[in-house]
Amino acid sequence: MTDSPASFGNLIDGKGIARRLTDRVKAEVEVLRERTGRLPGLAVVLVGNDPASEVYVRNKALQTHRAGMRSFMHMLPESTPQDELLDLVARLNADPQIHGILVQLPLPRQIDPVAVTNAIAPSKDVDGLGEVNAGRLSLGVPGLVPCTPLGCLLLLQETLPVLRGLHAVVIGASNLVGKPMAQLLLREGCTVSIGHIDTRDTRGLAREGDILVVATGKHGLVRGDWIKPGATVIDVGITRVPTEGGKTKLVGDVAFDEARQVAGHITPVPGGVGPMTIACLLHNTLQAARAQLDAPA
Repeated sequence: MTDSPASFGNLIDGKGIARRLTDRVKAEVEVLRERTGRLPGLAVVLVGNDPASEVYVRNKALQTHRAGMRSFMHMLPESTPQDELLDLVARLNADPQIHGILVQLPLPRQIDPVAVTNAIAPSKDVDGLGEVNAGRLSLGVPGLVPCTPLGCLLLLQETLPVLRGLHAVVIGASNLVGKPMAQLLLREGCTVSIGHIDTRDTRGLAREGDILVVATGKHGLVRGDWIKPGATVIDVGITRVPTEGGKTKLVGDVAFDEARQVAGHITPVPGGVGPMTIACLLHNTLQAARAQLDAPA
């Protein structure tokens, strides 16, 4: 790349982009209400009392209300057996007030997350993690797309004028982020490489990317010398680490201060991908409601 030094380190404003998307969703929810007399309903299920998950789930409920939708919270104890959770999912599937269902991950050890996500009706699977929607994404046919990868794609589309033909490197191959992210980038015409725990030269692979998406859950993994000068870096990771004085802070999978000296554009942590995940959840809930109410945009 031939970027001048002044073009490096531009922050991608995830908060601002998410706010604009949420505003559009809110306006379209009102149009749907006028056309059908109905509001989209989102049910969020949390099993256990993990403090971070509780905060995240309550924030989802708050944002759902702000977008003009109905929010249904289900807080279950850590000891909830799998059959009881599956019974709840079945009731939500049958409830016409509910257009989207999200079961917060991770789940307690006694519950199989694959069984739960696949029990959600595909039309209400707003997290896009069930086998039906995953298959649709793989085949390139319409379906509900996982919220975090979709948010990453929207950040890239807002940042780069053209994605087609760029080399995109995804570090992390999870079903939640890495694999669907690669599928979305392929759909946009990128050349896509995926690095994972068994990749022999992850640093060398990362340095080839015009786009670098990192989702490993290992904070500070990607250093500045892993990044191609001028590349666009999307940091999906979020980890709370201790600081001096007994406090904590949130950090990503990318060593931000180093990376900012090299990357053309980069997402901060927090304030990058996180807000987009919730905004895309609202977007998916609206899309699901439109389909179930036979009210296309």
